[in-house]
Amino acid sequence: MSNLDLRPAPTSCGREASAGPVRDLLRPRQFPLGASTVVRRLLPNLGRRMVGAWCFVDHYGPDDIADEPGMQVPPHPHMGLQTVSWLHQGEVLHRDSLGSLQTVRPYELGLMTSGRAISHSEESPRPHARYLHGAQLWVALPDAGRNLAPAFEHHPDLPVVTAPGLRATVILGTLDTATSPGATHTPLVGADLALAEGADLHLPLVPDFEYAVLAMSGRVDVDGVPVEPGSMLYLGCGRPALPLRAHSDAAVLLLGGEPFEEKIVMWWNFIGRSGEEIVQARNDWEKGIRFGDVHGYDGARLPAPELPDIPLKSRGRVR
Repeated sequence: MSNLDLRPAPTSCGREASAGPVRDLLRPRQFPLGASTVVRRLLPNLGRRMVGAWCFVDHYGPDDIADEPGMQVPPHPHMGLQTVSWLHQGEVLHRDSLGSLQTVRPYELGLMTSGRAISHSEESPRPHARYLHGAQLWVALPDAGRNLAPAFEHHPDLPVVTAPGLRATVILGTLDTATSPGATHTPLVGADLALAEGADLHLPLVPDFEYAVLAMSGRVDVDGVPVEPGSMLYLGCGRPALPLRAHSDAAVLLLGGEPFEEKIVMWWNFIGRSGEEIVQARNDWEKGIRFGDVHGYDGARLPAPELPDIPLKSRGRVR
Protein backbone atom coordinates (compact mmCIF):
# COMPACT_ATOMS: atom_id res chain seq x y z
CA MET A 1 0.00 0.00 0.00
CA SER A 2 1.19 3.49 -0.76
CA ASN A 3 1.39 6.40 1.59
CA LEU A 4 -1.24 8.51 -0.19
CA ASP A 5 -0.54 11.65 1.80
CA LEU A 6 0.09 14.31 -0.85
CA ARG A 7 2.51 16.12 1.46
CA PRO A 8 4.31 13.36 3.38
CA ALA A 9 6.48 14.68 6.16
CA PRO A 10 10.02 13.36 6.53
CA THR A 11 10.01 10.74 9.28
CA SER A 12 13.15 10.42 11.35
CA CYS A 13 13.55 7.12 13.16
CA GLY A 14 16.15 5.51 15.38
CA ARG A 15 16.82 3.44 18.48
CA GLU A 16 14.93 5.08 21.34
CA ALA A 17 12.40 2.49 22.57
CA SER A 18 10.82 2.69 26.01
CA ALA A 19 13.09 0.74 28.37
CA GLY A 20 10.18 -0.47 30.50
CA PRO A 21 6.46 -1.14 30.28
CA VAL A 22 4.25 1.81 29.34
CA ARG A 23 0.62 2.30 28.24
CA ASP A 24 0.68 4.89 25.46
CA LEU A 25 -2.61 5.04 23.56
CA LEU A 26 -2.03 6.15 19.96
CA ARG A 27 -4.86 7.89 18.12
CA PRO A 28 -5.01 7.60 14.34
CA ARG A 29 -4.89 10.15 11.57
CA GLN A 30 -7.22 9.60 8.63
CA PHE A 31 -6.34 9.51 4.93
CA PRO A 32 -8.46 8.61 1.85
CA LEU A 33 -7.65 5.36 0.09
CA GLY A 34 -9.40 5.64 -3.25
CA ALA A 35 -12.98 6.89 -3.57
CA SER A 36 -14.68 4.75 -0.95
CA THR A 37 -12.16 3.77 1.75
CA VAL A 38 -10.50 5.75 4.53
CA VAL A 39 -7.45 4.47 6.40
CA ARG A 40 -6.57 5.19 10.01
CA ARG A 41 -2.81 5.67 10.35
CA LEU A 42 -1.31 4.57 13.69
CA LEU A 43 2.38 4.54 12.72
CA PRO A 44 4.22 6.79 12.21
CA ASN A 45 2.52 8.80 14.94
CA LEU A 46 3.33 11.91 16.91
CA GLY A 47 6.00 10.86 19.38
CA ARG A 48 6.16 7.23 18.26
CA ARG A 49 7.73 6.18 15.01
CA MET A 50 8.50 2.45 15.28
CA VAL A 51 7.70 -0.71 17.22
CA GLY A 52 10.65 -3.00 16.68
CA ALA A 53 11.10 -2.92 12.90
CA TRP A 54 7.37 -2.20 12.35
CA CYS A 55 7.34 1.34 10.97
CA PHE A 56 3.96 1.88 9.27
CA VAL A 57 0.50 0.73 10.38
CA ASP A 58 -2.78 1.54 8.60
CA HIS A 59 -6.17 0.15 9.68
CA TYR A 60 -9.17 0.34 7.33
CA GLY A 61 -12.80 -0.73 7.43
CA PRO A 62 -14.98 -2.49 7.88
CA ASP A 63 -16.39 -0.62 4.87
CA ASP A 64 -19.43 -1.53 2.79
CA ILE A 65 -18.07 -1.41 -0.78
CA ALA A 66 -20.82 -3.42 -2.47
CA ASP A 67 -21.57 -0.52 -4.82
CA GLU A 68 -18.14 1.11 -4.63
CA PRO A 69 -14.77 0.44 -6.28
CA GLY A 70 -13.19 -0.27 -2.89
CA MET A 71 -9.41 -0.20 -2.63
CA GLN A 72 -7.73 1.37 -5.65
CA VAL A 73 -4.02 2.04 -5.17
CA PRO A 74 -2.21 2.69 -8.49
CA PRO A 75 1.30 1.41 -9.20
CA HIS A 76 3.79 3.00 -6.82
CA PRO A 77 7.39 2.30 -5.69
CA HIS A 78 8.97 0.94 -2.51
CA MET A 79 12.53 0.50 -1.29
CA GLY A 80 14.16 -0.57 1.96
CA LEU A 81 11.08 -2.22 3.50
CA GLN A 82 8.60 -5.09 3.53
CA THR A 83 4.85 -4.65 3.09
CA VAL A 84 2.41 -6.93 4.93
CA SER A 85 -1.17 -7.20 3.67
CA TRP A 86 -3.59 -8.55 6.30
CA LEU A 87 -7.35 -8.93 5.86
CA HIS A 88 -10.31 -9.81 8.03
CA GLN A 89 -12.87 -9.24 5.24
CA GLY A 90 -12.67 -8.78 1.49
CA GLU A 91 -9.92 -9.41 -1.02
CA VAL A 92 -6.99 -7.43 -2.40
CA LEU A 93 -5.54 -8.07 -5.85
CA HIS A 94 -1.76 -7.57 -5.81
CA ARG A 95 0.30 -6.88 -8.93
CA ASP A 96 4.00 -6.04 -8.94
CA SER A 97 6.96 -5.35 -11.21
CA LEU A 98 8.20 -8.94 -10.74
CA GLY A 99 5.12 -10.13 -12.61
CA SER A 100 3.31 -11.37 -9.49
CA LEU A 101 -0.48 -11.51 -9.71
CA GLN A 102 -2.14 -12.69 -6.51
CA THR A 103 -5.48 -12.26 -4.77
CA VAL A 104 -4.94 -12.04 -1.00
CA ARG A 105 -7.88 -13.19 1.12
CA PRO A 106 -8.71 -13.01 4.85
CA TYR A 107 -6.10 -14.53 7.18
CA GLU A 108 -3.65 -15.10 4.32
CA LEU A 109 -0.23 -13.44 4.32
CA GLY A 110 0.76 -11.25 1.39
CA LEU A 111 4.40 -10.27 2.03
CA MET A 112 6.39 -8.13 -0.38
CA THR A 113 10.08 -7.49 0.24
CA SER A 114 11.08 -4.42 -1.72
CA GLY A 115 14.81 -4.74 -1.16
CA ARG A 116 16.57 -2.25 -3.41
CA ALA A 117 13.50 -1.43 -5.55
CA ILE A 118 10.05 -2.70 -6.53
CA SER A 119 6.70 -1.29 -7.59
CA HIS A 120 3.20 -2.68 -7.13
CA SER A 121 -0.52 -1.92 -7.21
CA GLU A 122 -3.36 -3.02 -4.95
CA GLU A 123 -7.07 -3.03 -5.73
CA SER A 124 -10.34 -4.62 -4.81
CA PRO A 125 -11.10 -7.24 -7.49
CA ARG A 126 -14.12 -6.90 -9.77
CA PRO A 127 -16.51 -8.31 -8.68
CA HIS A 128 -15.59 -8.15 -4.98
CA ALA A 129 -17.02 -9.00 -1.57
CA ARG A 130 -19.36 -6.53 0.10
CA TYR A 131 -17.09 -5.63 3.03
CA LEU A 132 -13.42 -4.62 3.21
CA HIS A 133 -11.58 -4.71 6.54
CA GLY A 134 -7.89 -5.08 7.18
CA ALA A 135 -4.51 -3.61 7.98
CA GLN A 136 -1.49 -2.69 5.95
CA LEU A 137 1.88 -2.77 7.69
CA TRP A 138 5.47 -2.04 6.78
CA VAL A 139 8.65 -3.53 8.26
CA ALA A 140 11.92 -1.61 7.93
CA LEU A 141 14.75 -3.69 6.50
CA PRO A 142 18.12 -3.57 8.29
CA ASP A 143 21.15 -2.28 6.43
CA ALA A 144 22.25 -5.85 5.68
CA GLY A 145 18.97 -6.61 3.90
CA ARG A 146 17.85 -3.40 2.30
CA ASN A 147 19.63 -4.01 -1.01
CA LEU A 148 18.37 -7.56 -1.48
CA ALA A 149 16.63 -8.56 -4.68
CA PRO A 150 12.88 -7.85 -4.42
CA ALA A 151 10.49 -10.74 -3.72
CA PHE A 152 6.81 -11.50 -3.14
CA GLU A 153 5.41 -14.28 -0.96
CA HIS A 154 1.86 -15.53 -0.53
CA HIS A 155 1.13 -17.89 2.37
CA PRO A 156 -2.51 -19.04 2.54
CA ASP A 157 -1.91 -21.32 5.53
CA LEU A 158 -0.31 -19.88 8.66
CA PRO A 159 0.45 -21.52 12.02
CA VAL A 160 -2.09 -21.11 14.82
CA VAL A 161 -1.67 -21.08 18.60
CA THR A 162 -4.73 -21.83 20.72
CA ALA A 163 -5.65 -21.44 24.39
CA PRO A 164 -9.01 -21.11 26.19
CA GLY A 165 -10.70 -18.09 24.61
CA LEU A 166 -7.81 -17.44 22.20
CA ARG A 167 -6.96 -18.33 18.63
CA ALA A 168 -3.70 -16.67 17.53
CA THR A 169 -2.60 -16.70 13.88
CA VAL A 170 1.14 -16.06 13.51
CA ILE A 171 1.63 -13.56 10.69
CA LEU A 172 5.39 -13.05 10.98
CA GLY A 173 8.05 -14.26 13.38
CA THR A 174 7.41 -16.63 16.28
CA LEU A 175 4.72 -16.77 18.95
CA ASP A 176 4.99 -19.49 21.57
CA THR A 177 6.35 -22.41 19.52
CA ALA A 178 4.73 -21.46 16.18
CA THR A 179 6.74 -19.71 13.46
CA SER A 180 5.36 -18.04 10.33
CA PRO A 181 6.82 -19.10 6.96
CA GLY A 182 7.16 -15.42 5.98
CA ALA A 183 10.71 -14.13 5.58
CA THR A 184 11.99 -11.83 8.33
CA HIS A 185 15.27 -9.93 8.61
CA THR A 186 15.15 -8.75 12.25
CA PRO A 187 13.75 -10.43 15.38
CA LEU A 188 10.04 -9.56 15.43
CA VAL A 189 6.53 -10.92 15.77
CA GLY A 190 3.16 -10.14 14.26
CA ALA A 191 0.09 -12.13 15.33
CA ASP A 192 -3.68 -11.86 14.90
CA LEU A 193 -5.36 -12.62 18.24
CA ALA A 194 -9.02 -13.68 18.03
CA LEU A 195 -10.55 -13.44 21.51
CA ALA A 196 -13.84 -14.99 22.59
CA GLU A 197 -16.22 -12.97 24.74
CA GLY A 198 -15.21 -13.34 28.37
CA ALA A 199 -11.61 -14.34 27.60
CA ASP A 200 -9.27 -13.28 30.40
CA LEU A 201 -5.69 -14.35 29.83
CA HIS A 202 -2.01 -13.49 30.07
CA LEU A 203 -0.18 -13.83 26.76
CA PRO A 204 3.53 -14.74 27.17
CA LEU A 205 5.89 -12.15 25.66
CA VAL A 206 9.63 -11.75 25.07
CA PRO A 207 10.84 -9.15 27.60
CA ASP A 208 13.56 -7.84 25.25
CA PHE A 209 10.94 -6.95 22.60
CA GLU A 210 8.92 -3.77 22.51
CA TYR A 211 5.23 -4.26 21.70
CA ALA A 212 2.05 -2.56 20.57
CA VAL A 213 -1.51 -3.83 20.13
CA LEU A 214 -3.82 -2.64 17.34
CA ALA A 215 -7.53 -3.21 18.02
CA MET A 216 -9.31 -4.52 14.91
CA SER A 217 -12.81 -5.21 16.25
CA GLY A 218 -14.84 -5.78 19.41
CA ARG A 219 -14.34 -4.56 22.99
CA VAL A 220 -11.06 -5.45 24.64
CA ASP A 221 -8.90 -4.26 27.53
CA VAL A 222 -5.14 -4.47 26.98
CA ASP A 223 -3.25 -4.39 30.28
CA GLY A 224 -6.33 -2.77 31.79
CA VAL A 225 -6.67 -0.09 29.08
CA PRO A 226 -9.79 -0.13 26.86
CA VAL A 227 -8.58 -0.02 23.25
CA GLU A 228 -11.23 0.83 20.68
CA PRO A 229 -11.09 -0.53 17.11
CA GLY A 230 -8.79 1.61 15.01
CA SER A 231 -6.61 2.60 17.99
CA MET A 232 -3.26 1.18 19.06
CA LEU A 233 -1.68 0.86 22.51
CA TYR A 234 2.11 1.09 22.68
CA LEU A 235 3.42 -1.10 25.50
CA GLY A 236 7.20 -0.59 25.60
CA CYS A 237 9.68 -3.30 26.64
CA GLY A 238 10.28 -5.43 29.72
CA ARG A 239 7.03 -7.39 29.73
CA PRO A 240 7.05 -11.16 30.42
CA ALA A 241 3.31 -11.35 29.71
CA LEU A 242 0.38 -9.22 28.51
CA PRO A 243 -3.04 -9.22 30.23
CA LEU A 244 -5.96 -9.30 27.79
CA ARG A 245 -9.66 -9.23 28.63
CA ALA A 246 -12.43 -9.41 26.01
CA HIS A 247 -15.85 -7.93 26.77
CA SER A 248 -17.19 -9.22 23.43
CA ASP A 249 -15.79 -11.34 20.64
CA ALA A 250 -12.79 -9.27 19.61
CA ALA A 251 -9.67 -9.25 17.47
CA VAL A 252 -6.35 -7.44 17.92
CA LEU A 253 -3.01 -7.44 16.15
CA LEU A 254 0.05 -7.94 18.34
CA LEU A 255 3.15 -6.26 16.87
CA GLY A 256 6.57 -6.53 18.48
CA GLY A 257 10.27 -6.89 17.98
CA GLU A 258 13.72 -6.01 19.18
CA PRO A 259 14.14 -2.21 19.19
CA PHE A 260 15.51 -1.29 15.79
CA GLU A 261 19.19 -0.38 16.20
CA GLU A 262 19.63 1.69 13.04
CA LYS A 263 18.58 5.24 12.26
CA ILE A 264 16.51 5.55 9.13
CA VAL A 265 14.81 8.18 7.03
CA MET A 266 11.28 7.34 5.88
CA TRP A 267 9.59 9.54 3.30
CA TRP A 268 6.60 8.64 1.13
CA ASN A 269 7.17 4.97 0.17
CA PHE A 270 10.92 4.89 0.70
CA ILE A 271 13.19 3.99 3.58
CA GLY A 272 16.84 4.99 3.38
CA ARG A 273 19.77 6.00 5.54
CA SER A 274 20.26 9.49 4.14
CA GLY A 275 18.29 12.25 2.50
CA GLU A 276 20.35 11.82 -0.65
CA GLU A 277 19.13 8.23 -1.02
CA ILE A 278 15.52 9.37 -0.77
CA VAL A 279 15.99 12.14 -3.33
CA GLN A 280 17.63 9.69 -5.74
CA ALA A 281 14.81 7.17 -5.31
CA ARG A 282 12.16 9.80 -6.00
CA ASN A 283 14.01 10.98 -9.10
CA ASP A 284 14.39 7.41 -10.36
CA TRP A 285 10.66 6.78 -9.96
CA GLU A 286 9.76 9.99 -11.79
CA LYS A 287 12.15 9.08 -14.62
CA GLY A 288 10.70 5.58 -14.91
CA ILE A 289 13.90 3.73 -14.05
CA ARG A 290 15.00 1.21 -11.40
CA PHE A 291 11.56 0.28 -9.96
CA GLY A 292 10.22 -1.65 -12.95
CA ASP A 293 6.72 -1.64 -14.43
CA VAL A 294 3.42 -3.03 -13.17
CA HIS A 295 1.45 -4.56 -16.02
CA GLY A 296 -2.32 -5.08 -16.05
CA TYR A 297 -3.47 -2.24 -13.80
CA ASP A 298 -6.18 -0.15 -15.48
CA GLY A 299 -4.86 3.33 -14.86
CA ALA A 300 -1.81 5.54 -14.54
CA ARG A 301 0.89 5.03 -11.98
CA LEU A 302 1.08 7.22 -8.87
CA PRO A 303 3.28 10.32 -9.21
CA ALA A 304 5.69 11.12 -6.40
CA PRO A 305 4.87 14.05 -4.13
CA GLU A 306 7.11 17.08 -4.05
CA LEU A 307 10.05 16.85 -1.69
CA PRO A 308 9.88 18.99 1.47
CA ASP A 309 11.82 22.24 1.73
CA ILE A 310 13.79 20.98 4.72
CA PRO A 311 16.70 18.51 4.41
CA LEU A 312 15.87 14.85 4.99
CA LYS A 313 18.00 13.60 7.88
CA SER A 314 18.03 10.52 10.08
CA ARG A 315 17.60 11.25 13.80
CA GLY A 316 16.13 9.51 16.85
CA ARG A 317 12.87 7.59 16.54
CA VAL A 318 10.95 9.54 19.20
CA ARG A 319 10.31 13.28 18.97
